[in-house]
Amino acid sequence: MALSDDVVAVRVELAYGSGVLPVDVPDDATVVRPAHPPPAADPAAAVREALRRPVAGPPLRELVEPGQTVAISVCDGTRPQPRRVVVPALLEELDGIVRVEDVTILVATGTHRPNTDEELRAMLGDDVVDAVRVVNHDARDRSSLAWVGRLGAGVPVWLDRLWLDADVRITTGFVEPHFFAGFSGGPKMVAPGLAALETTLTLHDAARIGHPCARWGVTEGNPVHDDVRAIAAATGVDFALDVILDAGQRIVRAFGGELLAEHRAACAVARQVAMRPVPGRFDVVVTSGSGFPLDQNLYQSVKGMAAAAEVVKPGGLIVCAAECRDGFPDHGSYRRELASASSPRELLDAIAARDETAPDQWQVQIQARIQSQARVVVHTSFLSDAELREAHLEQTADVSETVAEALAARGNGARVCVLPEGPQTIPYVA
Repeated sequence: MALSDDVVAVRVELAYGSGVLPVDVPDDATVVRPAHPPPAADPAAAVREALRRPVAGPPLRELVEPGQTVAISVCDGTRPQPRRVVVPALLEELDGIVRVEDVTILVATGTHRPNTDEELRAMLGDDVVDAVRVVNHDARDRSSLAWVGRLGAGVPVWLDRLWLDADVRITTGFVEPHFFAGFSGGPKMVAPGLAALETTLTLHDAARIGHPCARWGVTEGNPVHDDVRAIAAATGVDFALDVILDAGQRIVRAFGGELLAEHRAACAVARQVAMRPVPGRFDVVVTSGSGFPLDQNLYQSVKGMAAAAEVVKPGGLIVCAAECRDGFPDHGSYRRELASASSPRELLDAIAARDETAPDQWQVQIQARIQSQARVVVHTSFLSDAELREAHLEQTADVSETVAEALAARGNGARVCVLPEGPQTIPYVA
């Protein structure tokens, strides 16, 4: 079914996999995009500037002494961090002070699977992988973890031994709004990035995730971010580097220095760039998983649904385009958790009744909450209709047609919002 003859259509391109997915929507649709400044003319120079002229604290080279060991925390392959710019700039800055064999790059996988050698080389480049020790953090390998204590609001904290044993600890990340931690980057590169499974399960338990302040753009008073911040502060980060990216995953700004100060500065800019006011709620919200690598599986694509849920009417329709080349994925408990109940409401009730948090429960909890609020339809190239039904989701082969049908069913005055870049732009009702 096409848009009715009296409706003028406009084509919008949704971020999808490594390309775009064109869809037709009414020309009066509200299209929400980030207000990105132009990318840095010289990304490496922008990073070096952040290392040498930090927001707070001394430059990196003044913090490091000959003979010291250095651990660098980087995002895993599910995040579009510009590691091939950031890491060489860091190593260049450390050159002449510490030996390259005394540097360890820790991939902050959190509870995700380890990255393969092929993925690491794509993420970091052959030169870095061949010269520097690169280690995938493993949240489930107790022998690789050390007990720190109970921090924040009683969080049991184990962290990666290689991180704790280093003389100098450097976090690197990128900052964007996060659907329950407020913003990414900064202290999240310690926990959950380098934390034990039990630590992460507590940080993401039902009470914290269900708190009204556990949401996009909120850090202070957000029980998830408050505890993440407390863990990083108590265990020590010597220098932090965060960047803000544009839609092409290019560096716009870089921030360095004392962890909490530089992260606050980065969050302030990210809020201006990525959070956009809209005049009200919408009958239909079309969103995306932000393209690869963020839409590589359904688990990650929940963030696109969560962005849409901020402005969809109760009982409205969310249409999410996410390629999902890695499936659900099959590792972890996410798929099994989704299939464990007959409806999103039953999932929420079961989670609320539990004494302990199950792995991947937080993603299931948020997804079930969204699906209890609105009908959710997904367009994907790698999951079948039957597989999506396991997750209580519907499939559409044609986003434009699904939007047209929903508008026709709702009649005159039905309104559409489009988030072409998914969770890279967070709308909120002004």
